[in-house]
Amino acid sequence: MAVEITGIAPSPAGRLTQLNGIYRKLRRLPIIPVVILTVVVLSGLTAPLISPHDPEKGNLQERHIPPFWYSPEYGIKTVVDRVTIDGRLTQIDLRKAKKVDPEAELGDKLEILTKPGGSARYILGSDSLGRDVLSRIIYGARISVIVAVVTLGIGGTFGVVVGLAAGWYGGWVDEVLMRLVDIKLSIPLILIALVLVITLGQSFGVILTVLAIFIWPRFARQVRGEVLQLKHSDYVALAKISGASTARIMFIHIFPGTINTLIVVATLQVGIVILLESTLSFLGAGVPPPTPAWGSMIAEGRDKLAGGIWWSSTFPGLAIMTTVVALNLLGDWLRDTLDPRLRQME
Repeated sequence: MAVEITGIAPSPAGRLTQLNGIYRKLRRLPIIPVVILTVVVLSGLTAPLISPHDPEKGNLQERHIPPFWYSPEYGIKTVVDRVTIDGRLTQIDLRKAKKVDPEAELGDKLEILTKPGGSARYILGSDSLGRDVLSRIIYGARISVIVAVVTLGIGGTFGVVVGLAAGWYGGWVDEVLMRLVDIKLSIPLILIALVLVITLGQSFGVILTVLAIFIWPRFARQVRGEVLQLKHSDYVALAKISGASTARIMFIHIFPGTINTLIVVATLQVGIVILLESTLSFLGAGVPPPTPAWGSMIAEGRDKLAGGIWWSSTFPGLAIMTTVVALNLLGDWLRDTLDPRLRQME
């Protein structure tokens, strides 16, 4: 008599094989870069809701507070009538000593707070004007997101149109447009930024204009290369035979074939845009103060590094580095995934 066996549990070896398969699939996904970029974007979009303090208002009595994990430091100082230059670290005058201990007298040795500790009120510390570093980093993410989106929207659109026209028409149109691209790529971005800032004044609109001018040639070159291949495809020839207009062929038939390339280029260019915006802000040609921007935060805190106030510049620098690296890793993954020639087959 045949017995039907059902509900057999998989063996431990089978489960291990399934787990290894899941791990291999997850390993191919850019989980960490996506998580980092999601945090940056959400921080920028919800900055007024999650920011613990006003990023532009500070308290001079709470300046240079270290991050929350710092413990206060104390030192023994001798009470003197007048503090000498050589004894600043080991002496305290009688007037200040009375504030610590009303019964203090000349010659006494008091335990004095030499360096304040961190506070939960300022998780990443405060800057030289008593402003919360964490709040300014959060609002700086907002500036970076806005700059990246607007710049890609303006510069990317213009570059795509130029690339489509150059690749489709060819001839003298291609020569003129590509020479404009070469001229633009040969002019240093910093020079353009400084000239525009001196001429038009420092503003958010100027920085967007500078970055849009910088980014469009890269889109134009990539799209032109794709169009030169796609315009000889069979479906494009059929569209010509059917009487489709040039505009329809370019934007309905050819442009969709360039989207994969555009996604990769845009992802990689976002990191460059954020880095350039931070560089211009660092040089004083970017977002005008007191608007918080990662680059300007580094510039404001660089003079305090020698004095041990490292957090004002370090944390914005880490934000820039982490965001740009995450964007580059995501762009590499998209390139390998969307381009069949670069896929690694196992």
